[in-house]
Amino acid sequence: MSDLFDARDDETDEAEALATLERETAARRLVEALLFASAEPLGEEALAAELPEGSDVAALLARLEADYAGRGVELVRVAGKWQFRTAPDLAARLTREVVEPKKLGRAALEVLAIVAYHQPVTRAEIEQIRGVAMSRGTLDVLLETGWVRMRGRRRTPGRPVTWGTTEAFLVHFGLETIQDLPGLEELKGAGLLDGQIPAGFTVPLPTDGDALTPDEDPLDPADLLELAASEAETDETADERAAD
Repeated sequence: MSDLFDARDDETDEAEALATLERETAARRLVEALLFASAEPLGEEALAAELPEGSDVAALLARLEADYAGRGVELVRVAGKWQFRTAPDLAARLTREVVEPKKLGRAALEVLAIVAYHQPVTRAEIEQIRGVAMSRGTLDVLLETGWVRMRGRRRTPGRPVTWGTTEAFLVHFGLETIQDLPGLEELKGAGLLDGQIPAGFTVPLPTDGDALTPDEDPLDPADLLELAASEAETDETADERAAD
């Protein structure tokens, strides 16, 4: 009689295991479909909202990441979210003619790098680091790319605007966090720091937390038009100084 009960228990366990496997497979397929259909990276919270309650999103993503490793399309983590991307070694073979996006000039790239490494940073601080005044519209160009944003106002006389990078910046450059920006040794190894580097030269450790720092006040939505006007006036002043 006990053998009969044992057999029934085994059948029940197998049925439960099969049901669990089917649920996990269905959840993994749904996560795969959601990521495939999304034009933007998706976070674990957004994925969890579409899955049955209690689903282990992290485990599902880890399984998918392993499944796609080494394939033509890989699951990668960018800006703390997940997205399918073409394998890096195949990207060059999939190029096609598209409208070329506006290329950033050297000055804009320098400003972008300063914002990325020194954020939160004001316009005056950017000019001090570069050693020259910014040309008219440089920050406007970076705003149009969606890679920089106005963070807040510095608690100093004049309450200047502070600038930082965006999630779009991380996504475009394939970074999970801003801390993944290259450090001093990586920059030297890539040949981006040439010549004799001064003693004591360091590369700042970047941070891009959404929370304002103790010396920042939040932006008032009503300030945006005023900020745009003041930035334009500052640009004109910078042009006049550069012309002199």
